[in-house]
Amino acid sequence: MARPDKAAAVAELADQFRSSNAAVLTEYRGLTVAQLKTLRRSLGEDAQYAVVKNTLTKIAANEAGISTLDDLFNGPTAVAFITGDPVVSAKGLRDFAKDNPNLVIKGGVLDGKALSADEIKKLADLESREVLLSKLAGAFKGKQSQAASLFQALPSKFVRTAEALRVKLAEQGGAE
Repeated sequence: MARPDKAAAVAELADQFRSSNAAVLTEYRGLTVAQLKTLRRSLGEDAQYAVVKNTLTKIAANEAGISTLDDLFNGPTAVAFITGDPVVSAKGLRDFAKDNPNLVIKGGVLDGKALSADEIKKLADLESREVLLSKLAGAFKGKQSQAASLFQALPSKFVRTAEALRVKLAEQGGAE
């Protein structure tokens, strides 16, 4: 490859690192082309899976301000650039790796923070962003309902207590 081609490849990879929410490095040794195609589909629409040259990708990651991945660039490497929900793509990688042990998750980066392979698997165990947001909204709504019930209970309890006191006084022959 000529020098300008390498520079263009580095610039393109650096742009992908900058525009991605997350990037996961994998080793794909032993996977067929058909299996790689299946893997690309399982990652979802918001992820791009690319087989890369280690030296160029390492340079591109450093240009994008990511130096925590330097130790992971050895052996045949492919990178999943994730622009959407990282949980969905992490689940796709984890599930594919279960069925195809030749895919090895090396590590990655999420919003500039380095992730180990185990942390990526933990990320895959999370529920999607939409599910977590709906649970949070439900919890807020539940707390508001509890507060409304509490505010209604106080006047209601006061009225019942006053009525019970009135009845008791009436039974004792007292004034109302």
